[in-house]
Amino acid sequence: MQHIMETISKTEQEFIDIRHQIHQHPELGFEEHKTSDLVASKLAQWGYEVHRGLAKTGVVGVLKNGTSDKKIGIRADMDALPIVEASGKPWSSQTHGKFHGCGHDGHTTILLCAAKYLAETRNFDGTLHVIFQPAEELLYGGKVMVDDGLFKQFPCDVIFGIHNMPGFKEGHFYFKTGALMASSDTIHIKIKGKGAHGAMPERGIDATLVACYIGTALQSIVSRNVSPFEQAVITIGCIQSGEAPNVVNSDALMKLTVRALDNDTRALLLKRISEVATSQAESFGASVEIEHVNGSPVLNNGADATKFAFDVAQKLVGKDRVHDNCHPFMGSEDFAFMLESNPNGCYMIIGNGDEPGFCSVHNPGYDFNDNCIVTAAAYWVALTETYLSK
Repeated sequence: MQHIMETISKTEQEFIDIRHQIHQHPELGFEEHKTSDLVASKLAQWGYEVHRGLAKTGVVGVLKNGTSDKKIGIRADMDALPIVEASGKPWSSQTHGKFHGCGHDGHTTILLCAAKYLAETRNFDGTLHVIFQPAEELLYGGKVMVDDGLFKQFPCDVIFGIHNMPGFKEGHFYFKTGALMASSDTIHIKIKGKGAHGAMPERGIDATLVACYIGTALQSIVSRNVSPFEQAVITIGCIQSGEAPNVVNSDALMKLTVRALDNDTRALLLKRISEVATSQAESFGASVEIEHVNGSPVLNNGADATKFAFDVAQKLVGKDRVHDNCHPFMGSEDFAFMLESNPNGCYMIIGNGDEPGFCSVHNPGYDFNDNCIVTAAAYWVALTETYLSK
């Protein structure tokens, strides 16, 4: 497979430039119009059948070769984050308050690079679907693509996705069968009490106090309702209630993020949050309204697809750069919706580098490592050519 890497290396600067272009013009979820235009234009130029409109700004490129009925799907995410960049790079974001702080500019570029090579060489027999997804950072862009008919219009025998990860060795690949990334649920708890003067609290029902008690009680769920052998997180990221020091507030709002690595554990957490919040509020004479804002399932990698992807990586870069013991992440990824709909698939990690002082994703100083473009693009090519072998 060395010839793949050598050939793609000749186009490295072309795709670094594309990555920098995307980075300079970041777009948030479902607003990726310029990015989608760029992707669609490149795919059409290279001979792909281009389809647009799934999940508003999604793009799917279809490339058929030979007579085989086999079909493979490879997905990249396109959206940026609402963060002010502080990387100091010459190609920094030109849109204040938005930047590619998770490397989706790199993921998009990697798939474009592989797509160009595969269109030029066509050393495969079957159908390739390159899937460019919007709104991953909202954690439901993948769901919208599936709901809009992604796999009905573009059926895939197997699907794959990748994410860069700072703190992991540059250009190394990391795999895990089963649960790799946690489910994610955003919960809002609205507390209704009764307002009063701060000097006469007995005349009111203090929603702020109720929120405090609910917050304390919620922390007992993981420690007392979830098995020590399971992993779960309940984080209260926001409590809003009043502005003045001399007021007993009638209303309070709590915002939670909830994570689990098992779907049964996820269901338990959601059930207990509702029970605990309701009971705590009632004990004070208050009431609660619980809103499930959004949620994504556990990302579960299929055993067969993961083994296949692992074996191809070893052949491409060598056994010493491929790892099958990746520790699961409590972070979440909405590729989980695609794997839920089409379980024969695998999501993997490529190391972004572990040098001292590296910035994690979602950090204002983060930047995708351009050295990963050739390696990851060559991997998508090797995966496609192996699965759709002539």
